[in-house]
Amino acid sequence: MGSCGVLASVKHKSIIAAALPVQDQWLPMSNLDLLLPPIDVGVFFCYKKAMPFDENVTIVKKSLEQALALFYPFAGEVVQNILGEPELLCNNRGVDFIHAYADMELKNIDLYHPDDSVERKLVPVKKQGVLTVQVTELNCGGLVIGCTFDHRIADAYSINMFLTAWAEIAQSKQISCLPSFRRSMLNPRHPPVMNTIFDTLYVPISTLPPPGSNLPANPLISRIYYIESKDINHLQSNSSLNGNPKKSKLVSFIAFLWKIIAECNDGHDTCKMGVVVDGRERLDNKINLDKISLSNTKSFSMQNYFGNVLSIPYGKANSSALKKMPLSLVADMVHEFVCPALSEEHFRGLIDWVELQRPAPAVAKIYTKMKETDDEAVVVSSGQRFPVESINFGWGKPDFGSYHFPWGGQTGYVMPMPNVRKKGDWIVYVHLLQKHLDLVETKGSKVLKPLTPSYLEF
Repeated sequence: MGSCGVLASVKHKSIIAAALPVQDQWLPMSNLDLLLPPIDVGVFFCYKKAMPFDENVTIVKKSLEQALALFYPFAGEVVQNILGEPELLCNNRGVDFIHAYADMELKNIDLYHPDDSVERKLVPVKKQGVLTVQVTELNCGGLVIGCTFDHRIADAYSINMFLTAWAEIAQSKQISCLPSFRRSMLNPRHPPVMNTIFDTLYVPISTLPPPGSNLPANPLISRIYYIESKDINHLQSNSSLNGNPKKSKLVSFIAFLWKIIAECNDGHDTCKMGVVVDGRERLDNKINLDKISLSNTKSFSMQNYFGNVLSIPYGKANSSALKKMPLSLVADMVHEFVCPALSEEHFRGLIDWVELQRPAPAVAKIYTKMKETDDEAVVVSSGQRFPVESINFGWGKPDFGSYHFPWGGQTGYVMPMPNVRKKGDWIVYVHLLQKHLDLVETKGSKVLKPLTPSYLEF
């Protein structure tokens, strides 16, 4: 299927502030927020049929006003404090809102090539503030809602919480998960405990090559694929052979992808695979509920925490060895490097490590490239909690939803998400170098298949 770009014309721009007067306040970044550079993340939802356009936009705007009263950081601005660190000014500046129109049908939007069809067209560019929203009408009566947000303020779990609440408000439903902004939940210990393991996972930004250095800047390219449930199950079966404990579907997929990337004959002897780990479940263990009444316990849970609670452990392996290994052994390697991050101590240690670096900023090491000969690297982030089915503003659940994260670095990024219309299937957003995409489409073509309107039944 050839690439089909989208030409969206802007009908109206406005700024949506919180419905209730929000008192100005400062919200500090947690130590885990400080590990994120200033990058933006996109997310979008496609609806085949919606209400009359004016009604759609009114519903989305009104519910957004109310959602921002609860999720007020999204209506604020990021500023620098006296130490030069980012800090959130919750001043109800508001969210830039774009009402657009594209003279095309949903079935003709080439979602397989999101750089052409989605980037800056259906998912807006954020110029100011923390969040930008765009609603695009289509001539078929369909609708696309796209959002771009500052990753320093929210991880995927947090934006999912916001999107779900926003849709619940639109339908006058009770909000299922109220946000908590209790930064004290991620305070460092006193004194902080130094663990040098984090020197291998994170690196001070001051040690990186300056912008504009001689490192090659090969552009990464975005694609969206799908995987059928039978192929996911087959990967899981193959990764659990030879008496090995049963691996998760995600670990099995990561092992499969690592083997594909290792096939690249580009002079690199080794390649790295990173995995984004959410620490909420790990940190819930130690919240002291003794002095909190039972009625308030839920609001103190890390499951309500809004912000970044992420770590990115990674593994490094010889490419030739990876190619020869059975999938089950590669899955064992993935399990081995991820396991240490699945603990409360890992996240407490990471919080302490950042505290000992401050105010010097740091970043995940796998996202950095110090010199041209550094290993190629890919990071996988699970989007299995992506609540596509819940993003119903009153005219039905989306027919398609995906993240869109062309983040601009040299490390590949892959995010598998559930398919809202075909239970058990996955939608996979991929942002990779061309040479790695070529391998995905040859070595991995029986599993990862290009997204088409016929598959989506548009």
